[in-house]
Amino acid sequence: MRQSTDIRKGQIKQAVLEIIYTDGLKNLSTRMLAKHIGMSEGAIFRHFPTKHHIVLSIINDVHKDFIGGLRKIATSRQNPSNRLEEFICFTVKYLIENKGITMLLFSEASHNNDVELKQSLLQIFNTQKKLISKIILDGIAEGIWDESIAAESVAALYMGIPVSLNIELILNNGIFETSNFCNQMVRLMNKILKK
Repeated sequence: MRQSTDIRKGQIKQAVLEIIYTDGLKNLSTRMLAKHIGMSEGAIFRHFPTKHHIVLSIINDVHKDFIGGLRKIATSRQNPSNRLEEFICFTVKYLIENKGITMLLFSEASHNNDVELKQSLLQIFNTQKKLISKIILDGIAEGIWDESIAAESVAALYMGIPVSLNIELILNNGIFETSNFCNQMVRLMNKILKK
């Protein structure tokens, strides 16, 4: 049975992330990708003209799914403490469900010195910082958190979560207790922000 183009594209992108996660970006080839999903190399190229187009499509997904989800949380009417917890846990869950995404974004952009990818990565990075800063500033304005804390500094600390998570995933062969990590990060952030 033939599958729809959207399903096939999704399978290709997921396989790319899995290969990058397990074997590294340098080992990603269309032959390996085809074997991984049981499809010919020609079929892959019918869906994406180049590997670069696959990467761009994954980055577009990150903008839509990840940044879109974070924006929805940051701008919701929940109190800042709940938003902070949901924001951090959404980040952890997304990165675990999309293993390889962090490695792909950083290594592909820097490895190929691709200006377009670097610009897109910078936009993703800056948007995350702005959104978490909004939550923190809202909490400070409501008197929940210490007003002497610089929101930008806490935002920079939040940006270390994906790096720590990646290290944990790699060292534990992808087996990792998500909720525990999320809870630890939330407790740490709350300690830092506490009045």
